[in-house]
Amino acid sequence: MSTFFMNDRKNLVNDAIEGVILASPHKNLARLEVDPAIRIVVRKGWDKQKVALVSGGGSGHEPAHVGFVGKGMLTAAVCGDVFASPSVDAVLNAIVAVTGEAGCLLIVKNYTGDRLNFGLAAERAKSLGYQVDLVMVGDDISLPDNKQPRGIAGTALVHKVAGWAAEQGQSLAEVKALAQRAINATATIGVAMAGCHLPGEKGDEADRIAPGTVELGLGIHGEPGVSTLETQNSREIVATLVEKLQGAVDAQARLALLVNNLGGTSPLEMAQITKEVAGSAIAPAVEYLIGPAHLVSALDMKGFSLSAIALDETLEQALKAEVECAGWQPLVKLEAAPSQPAEKVSQRVEVTPSENAQVGQVVATVTQTLIDLEDALNKLDAQVGDGDTGSTFASGAKAIFDLNQQGKLPQDDLADLFALVGDRLAVVMGGSSGVLMSIFFTAAGKQIQEGGDLASALLAGLQQMKHYGGADKGDRTLIDALQPALEALEQGGDLAAAAQAAKEGAEATAAMQKANAGRSAYLSSNSLDGIKDPGAVAVERVFEALANA
Repeated sequence: MSTFFMNDRKNLVNDAIEGVILASPHKNLARLEVDPAIRIVVRKGWDKQKVALVSGGGSGHEPAHVGFVGKGMLTAAVCGDVFASPSVDAVLNAIVAVTGEAGCLLIVKNYTGDRLNFGLAAERAKSLGYQVDLVMVGDDISLPDNKQPRGIAGTALVHKVAGWAAEQGQSLAEVKALAQRAINATATIGVAMAGCHLPGEKGDEADRIAPGTVELGLGIHGEPGVSTLETQNSREIVATLVEKLQGAVDAQARLALLVNNLGGTSPLEMAQITKEVAGSAIAPAVEYLIGPAHLVSALDMKGFSLSAIALDETLEQALKAEVECAGWQPLVKLEAAPSQPAEKVSQRVEVTPSENAQVGQVVATVTQTLIDLEDALNKLDAQVGDGDTGSTFASGAKAIFDLNQQGKLPQDDLADLFALVGDRLAVVMGGSSGVLMSIFFTAAGKQIQEGGDLASALLAGLQQMKHYGGADKGDRTLIDALQPALEALEQGGDLAAAAQAAKEGAEATAAMQKANAGRSAYLSSNSLDGIKDPGAVAVERVFEALANA
């Protein structure tokens, strides 16, 4: 089964190119109308008096290469199918379309197909009278003894340096020389915990990497890595990559470091990786960060690469120059992460313990009832939720029970008592339940402090809980039992009347076919039919216990 959003596999690259052009923030891209099988994106309004820069290769490495077309970078990008080099004709047409007397430099990643097709196109263009030269990017250091190192994410750095030189009006020879200087100064190493999935294919090969491990040195077309690391720890992986980079670049040089997302790594993880880089052994030499971002990706590969380029004054100036293309990321000075001092805000409730035997007994009854109900409520919740309602209520009840037993509650001051209960429940009860009950008691305490009676204060607390929680009576929650009980008290009823109202409210939830809050909201009516809401049952049993006390 394909893991791609697409319409027609045959038109995937064409459609993607159109999407990139439509979304171009600088509105400076156009597709050459040459042949439907030839995919060339060019910079609009190009001045042929300057050296043209043409790059490209297989698609699937977005934003490379179309994302680097624009002022200060590429003049044209030639796009092959996914992971397939563009044809000789496609490259030749790109050269002819953008090249004037100043000439054209081809920037090619060191893969056989690209070398051959771009190389032959260059020779044919020369035979037509065009001045064309070529540089080959081979920044991959995963195989140090390889005579033909692959061109990977460092290619974007070469695009940037050469683009600056061309924009300055330098000659073809000068642009090529500076591009080659950038190539010689650049090293890249990548790692992934999963390969990439090809459009329209099952992608079993992408899942070959064993759980808990990563492969070092995967190619950007999904080629297997050169070794396996028995870890997925970000700090350990970055340390391994950094060690290899330090052995490949000038140990005395100032560096710019590109943190490149290979396609399938989340922004959260990329931020973590960037933090690890900033604390790694190479950090003292790093003057600038580029990214974290997608620059040269490998479809949805779950991995990243690090590219280091040794800076001199010219390369630094070239990399820092502004461009008009969507794919490039500006350099950021690597500095210690700033922090700003601030005083911690705390609203811990300070109260004076006091005694009131009647209130103490009510607290004991409520809390002991909820503690005793833990297993029963968990079993009930396991049918309609995640099975933890009993434990959640019991944890809060146990904390208040202990304070009551230790004589630490302001039993004779209901405003303070409710404020303290609200404060503790927000700390000891898990999930949203703790926050909701905290809101309930805190708001009720405030109402009592302002002179309200107990029943109206509890209803005010309920109203605030409904306001912030979003649930209401009829939504199959504890409110279906709590609201009728509190309304019975407000209307002058005793605890027996409140208990009866809570019981009827809880029983009503068993007939409700749809929950509109909590985990039960994701269940079908068949899963809920005939089962009381656990929160409503908790309220029912508490009022029953109070009425019988």
